Amino acid sequence: MSKAYFISDVHLGLESAEQERAKESRLLAFLDFMAEDASSLFIVGDLFDAWIEYRTVIPKGYHRTLAKLDEIVTRGIDVHYLAGNHDFWMREFFHDSLGMKTHRDAFSIVVNKKNIFLHHGDGLANNDLGYRIVKKVLRNRMSIWLFSWLHPDLGIRLAQSSSKTSRSYTQDKDYGPVDGMEEFAKQKISEGYDIVVMGHRHHPAFTRIGNGVYINLGDWITSNTYAVLQDGDIQLREWS
Repeated sequence: MSKAYFISDVHLGLESAEQERAKESRLLAFLDFMAEDASSLFIVGDLFDAWIEYRTVIPKGYHRTLAKLDEIVTRGIDVHYLAGNHDFWMREFFHDSLGMKTHRDAFSIVVNKKNIFLHHGDGLANNDLGYRIVKKVLRNRMSIWLFSWLHPDLGIRLAQSSSKTSRSYTQDKDYGPVDGMEEFAKQKISEGYDIVVMGHRHHPAFTRIGNGVYINLGDWITSNTYAVLQDGDIQLREWS
């Protein structure tokens, strides 16, 4: 059976131009490798460190990645893109122009006869009520419509600034003694899911829970990790 690949938290646009060039080159090499035997690719949020899309304008600087995704879809590979907490203001570009399947919220899918639940992971910490409230406000369609009236230069700059604040908050946050993401995964597995896949925390993890598996995909800033599913078996790997 062909393979399904999973990545998250690449955060393109995060660091200096030199660092970003190197990171994007690693990503492109991985995508070329993956495309040789993949049936599907799942991007589980935060491909970009700050993505805000207008009706006729998208952020510049990512043409190599966008062209590669277009090439992958053209080859017949299903590409699913789940919004994270840094790139949730996507509109129609990825779906209409690149042919990707976009998901604004967590979703489930059957792949290789495995029932999989995908969630970026944001807002699942047990003591993160403040973020859950902010998340509802920012993802509200009225909020997005009002923001769209800002000039793109200003809007994208504000999005980048907000992204840095969000990342600092996530890194410094004390999530308490109980991992809310793992608890969420346990609940989903108890509901009958075979695999729960998340990102967000930037710490790769592979945990067997009963008859199921919880995977946190880590990131492409330091870990360069991804998951691959073949013949019903999922593994967490490091790209080098």
